[in-house]
Amino acid sequence: MLALAKQGKPPLGCLPVRSGVRAALFVVLLLCFSIEVRAEKVDQELLALLRQTVGVADSFEDRYDAEVWLLAKSTVLAKMVPSKSKRLALLRKIHREATRAGLRPEIVLAVIEIESRFDPYAVSRAGAQGLMQVMPFWKNELGRASDNLIDPDVNLRYGCTILKYYLDKESGHLPDALARYNGSYGEYWYPERVLLAWERRWR
Repeated sequence: MLALAKQGKPPLGCLPVRSGVRAALFVVLLLCFSIEVRAEKVDQELLALLRQTVGVADSFEDRYDAEVWLLAKSTVLAKMVPSKSKRLALLRKIHREATRAGLRPEIVLAVIEIESRFDPYAVSRAGAQGLMQVMPFWKNELGRASDNLIDPDVNLRYGCTILKYYLDKESGHLPDALARYNGSYGEYWYPERVLLAWERRWR
C-alpha cells in the first residue's frame, strides 16, 4: 500500500511547482449532484485560470522527443483503446495538454484511467463528463456554454487546468491535489487508486 501521508518532500509524478501561489478558499463541490452551483460558491481564482486557458486556440505541437513516449504508452493503452490510430491521437492530446499545464503526462494518464477508462463519452451519476470527468457547471461559470466536454481536446484542457491548480494549491503534494480534484478532500482512497495505476502501468 502506498504511503500517502505528507512527508515534507515533493511527490512522485509532478513537475516543480511555481512559488507564490495565492491561497484561496476551496469551496467547489465537484461531486455535487446538481450542476446548478451558485457563483459565490465557485473558487474565483480557479475560475479565472480556466477562463484564461480554455480560450486559447488549440494549436500546440508535439515535441520531437515525445515520439518514444507515445510508442511506449501506446502499448499499455492498447487494452483500453484497441485502435492504434485512435490511441496515438489521444496520447498526443494528453501529452500536449499535460505538458502545457505543467503536469506529468503519466499522472494524467492514471487519472483518466480511474475516471473514465479512456472513454470520452463517460458520464458519472453526478453529471461529470468525458475523459477527465469534468463537471459541466464550469462551462456556465466561464460563459462558454457551447463547449463540448465530450470533445477530448476541450475535456483535457479543463481537466489538466483544474488538476494543476489544485497541485499548486497543495504546494506540490499530489495526494491532496488528487483528493481535491475528486471532491473527496481529507480522504485518500481516490489518490491511492490513481497512484497505484500510475505505479503499475504508466510511470
